[in-house]
Amino acid sequence: MHILRKSLLVGADQAEGVAVVIDVYRAFTSAALMMHLGAEEIVLQAEPEAVLKLKREAGYLAVGEVGGQMVPGFDLGNSPSRILAAGRGIFAGRTVAQRTSAGITGAVAAARRSETLILGSFVTAGAIARYIQRLSPPPEVVSLVAMGANGQEITPDDEACADYLEHLLTGRAYDHVAALRRIVAHECTQKFLRGDQDWYPPADPLFCLQRDLFDFVLVATQENGQLVARRVDVRG
Repeated sequence: MHILRKSLLVGADQAEGVAVVIDVYRAFTSAALMMHLGAEEIVLQAEPEAVLKLKREAGYLAVGEVGGQMVPGFDLGNSPSRILAAGRGIFAGRTVAQRTSAGITGAVAAARRSETLILGSFVTAGAIARYIQRLSPPPEVVSLVAMGANGQEITPDDEACADYLEHLLTGRAYDHVAALRRIVAHECTQKFLRGDQDWYPPADPLFCLQRDLFDFVLVATQENGQLVARRVDVRG
C-alpha cells in the first residue's frame, strides 16, 4: 500500500486510488454527527444554489456554509455543536444536502479520479483505517488529502488527521499531544476560542478534535449525477 499525501483543492484534483478527503474543521465532523443522529444519506454539493434547489424540490435538509457562515435559506450551518443541539428529531430518516467551502468541494474534485472516496475526520479515523485495511484486494494507493482552510491554505488540524491516518495504516510515528498543541495555537482553532464571531462557536473544536468516536465510515459514490455519502459500519 502506497500512501500518497496531498493537500488543498489542487491535491484533491490529483487524488487517486482510495481517496480520503479530510476536513476536521468542520465539514466531515459535521457529516459524521448528522449520520450519528440518524440521517440516511448526505448529498454533497459544491454550489449553495444546488442545495437550496434540493431543499425546495425534494425536501432535503440544507446544511453548510459559505465563508464559514450559514447560507440564507439553509436549515443549519456547518457547526458540530449546533448540529448536536438540533438533535435526532431533525435528522432521523432525512436526506441532507451539504455544501462547504473546503471538504465538500474537495470531495467533488477527488471523485473525478479516485476509485473509492471516503470523507475523513478525527471522529471516524480509526474506522477509516480498519475499512481500508479490510478492502479486498488491498488498495495499491491511498490518497490522504488534507483540505485546509477553504481548500487554499494548509492548516494543522487536517494535516494532523492525515498524519494520524498514516500512523494507523502504516505504523509511522504520531504524537497526538504535539499535534493538539499546534492545532490549538493556530488561527484555525483560535477563531473559535475567541468567541467573537457567531458562526464559529467556541464549542466546535471540542467535538472536532475527538478521535475515533464512531465505528462507521462515510463512503461517497456517484448516483444519478449526484455525489452521495452513506454510512458503512466498521466494527473493531
